[in-house]
Amino acid sequence: MSGTGQYSDLYDILGYVFTDEALLREALTHPSLEGGKQYQRLEFVGDRVVGLVIAEWLFDYYQTIDEGGLASRHTNMVRKETLAEVAVAMKLSGFIHMAKSTEDNGGRNKPTILADVCEAVIGAVNQDGGYLAAQKLVRKFWKGYISRETIAQRDAKTRLQEWVQARHIPTPKYVVVDRTGPAHDPFFTIEARIDDMSPATGKGRSKREAEQDAAAKLLSRIEKDKVR
Repeated sequence: MSGTGQYSDLYDILGYVFTDEALLREALTHPSLEGGKQYQRLEFVGDRVVGLVIAEWLFDYYQTIDEGGLASRHTNMVRKETLAEVAVAMKLSGFIHMAKSTEDNGGRNKPTILADVCEAVIGAVNQDGGYLAAQKLVRKFWKGYISRETIAQRDAKTRLQEWVQARHIPTPKYVVVDRTGPAHDPFFTIEARIDDMSPATGKGRSKREAEQDAAAKLLSRIEKDKVR
């Protein structure tokens, strides 16, 4: 599939050619450029479209997983970090219209801007070609995420929090038990603790990474105990 003009390469990447190219330009225009339409309104649409497409997809793909498991996967598939990764796969950075000052400040590679533009482009496809065209686009670029188990594990703290809340158990505590390495490159060992359970130990180069690791290990133990 191929289009013409300044966006022809992008059309090839997306696998979609716009009927109304003005919508695509709007989706690629950062708020730093004044005097025309910027991407915020299309970003609003794209956010909702991505959320619905992913929700329906997860529902069909994981037919034996409960609502909590679907929710944790959904959260990670629509998070800003994932959207920024998809924007890189779409090669959107080079197509964004922005003020020179924003570009000079590294705007083209800022994850928040990339994530916003990704949603805006999907919103533009939805407005130009309808929901099925947007659904096809989302499934094309998220297919590497749908079956990835780490999608759920990356937000293990949220899943663990949901588990204790459902059982009216006090909130998990995360305790730093060791820190090694220089100040600029620390390595943390952290325990995730829940009342009346043995703690699980996680490790990582940031507190957040170590906490997620500890929470994932504690969840894994809970799952194993459940099937015994």
